[in-house]
Parts: sequence; structure tokens; C-alpha cells
Amino acid sequence: MKIGIASDHAGYDQKERIKKYLKNYEVVDFGTDNATISVDYPDYAHKLCNAVNNKQVDLGIAICKTGIGMSIACNKVKGIRCAKPCNAKEMKLSRLDNDSNVVAFSADMPMFKVKSILKEFFNTEFSNAERHIRRIGKLDEY
Repeated sequence: MKIGIASDHAGYDQKERIKKYLKNYEVVDFGTDNATISVDYPDYAHKLCNAVNNKQVDLGIAICKTGIGMSIACNKVKGIRCAKPCNAKEMKLSRLDNDSNVVAFSADMPMFKVKSILKEFFNTEFSNAERHIRRIGKLDEY
């Protein structure tokens, strides 16, 4: 599995921790490259989401100070369904029901939570239930 990851300056350190945890995966880093120069999170969300949509990566991870800005920016991109789960159960349901293809994290979420959420993100498949397919199809209609 190929994983894309991106952050703004506030999420840089968390991004680096997550990359170390993902040592058994192929990881493509879409930036930013440091924590000291202020950057705009939508620019990095856009790079990551384009890579997900273009199948350069299978799934994406986005990080900013709260995770909220990245989540909003990612969800503006057609075809992207970015979740910002608080726990593994929410991530599992987001994959099962919503076919989430990007996950957003806050810069200060503890790594034990990040790890449990990523386990569900990587190991839960979309249910393919007709009602969920119908609902997902509507997301890009509005």
C-alpha cells in the first residue's frame, strides 16, 4: 500500500512521527519540509488530494494544528472523503460507510491514538452497501 502524507508547518513534527511509524509502507511526502516557515495548509491538502485522485497513492494522511483546516480543505476536492476521527471506531465506520480515502489528524493527537486510527484506516474496506454507494454518489453532486 502506498500512503501519501502532507502537513502544514504546525503539523510537521506529527508528520515526521507518523512517517517513522509507517516504516513498513511506501510513503510519499507532499510537504511541508520544516516546522519554522509558515505555509498555507490548503496548498498541501491540494497536493495530497490530487495524488489520491490520480492513484499516485492509495490513501492520504493530512495534518495541521487542529486537523480541521486540512479536513475542510481536503473535502473541497471532488472525489475526496476526508475523515477527522477521534478514535478507531469512528475511523472504522468512516471507511465502512463513507469509503474515506484521506484521514486528518491534529498536530498534538497522541501517537497511541494515531496508531489505532491508522490501523482501522488501512485495514477496513468499504462495505459496498448499496445505500452507502448511493449516498457517496450524492457528495459530488452538490
